[in-house]
Amino acid sequence: MEQEDADFFLNTGQFLYNVGVDNVIFGYHEKELKVLLQQPIPLDKWTVTGGYIKRTESIEEAANRIAFLRTGLKGLFFQQFRSFGNPDRSKDNGLTAAHLKKMTGLDVPEDSWIFDYFVSVAFYTLTEFSKVEPKKGELEADCQWWPVSDLPPIMFDHAMIIAEALKALRLHIAHYPIGYELLEEKFTLPEIHSLYETILGKSLDDRNFAKRLMATGIIIKLNETKKIGAHRSPFLYKFDKEKYAEGLKSGVALAF
Repeated sequence: MEQEDADFFLNTGQFLYNVGVDNVIFGYHEKELKVLLQQPIPLDKWTVTGGYIKRTESIEEAANRIAFLRTGLKGLFFQQFRSFGNPDRSKDNGLTAAHLKKMTGLDVPEDSWIFDYFVSVAFYTLTEFSKVEPKKGELEADCQWWPVSDLPPIMFDHAMIIAEALKALRLHIAHYPIGYELLEEKFTLPEIHSLYETILGKSLDDRNFAKRLMATGIIIKLNETKKIGAHRSPFLYKFDKEKYAEGLKSGVALAF
């Protein structure tokens, strides 16, 4: 086991006590919104990607570090959306000193800080699914994508964290052009239409959607097409990065 892992569980001073970051990493693939989850050894439940905050980093730096460790990517879009704290968060999921002994090889005291009340600062992160090769940590059995609509057994209150992250994403994507983060660089109108329908969880009128989106000026029609059938070659589009950056700051008329 790495020394950093030992430092974490014994808390030799490298990490803040009882406050951490939970990072809900979303991707979009085959018309499904997916979330990257990790499975701690030796449990049969999963959590969102997360970790404690080093004393030498900001909360945002911790969120970026966690996203990089799991995706291998830097510079991802992330947004803080809530904090979670409850004295019963860690009491009903079977995580014991014996489990930590199996995970780490360390004798963690029953009254360790790790079992105490802890607070999570929650972020959601958006990434293009195809660019990610999930990476599990030293103390995890697995790390993989799961459809938001079909989650495995979840530890702690992380099912609620995922639900709240999705609620925040729906609010933000209706007012800010963050669909850019989930699509490939070039896309068709049906593809971005499907993305918005998937995230918002409702049907959107094709023509009204395209009209509103084009009126914002945040996407550009290219002189290229995508061949998807014998008689179907829709035009490709891409985001105008300058307008996109402006839209993130001030918002755009995207509420559908």
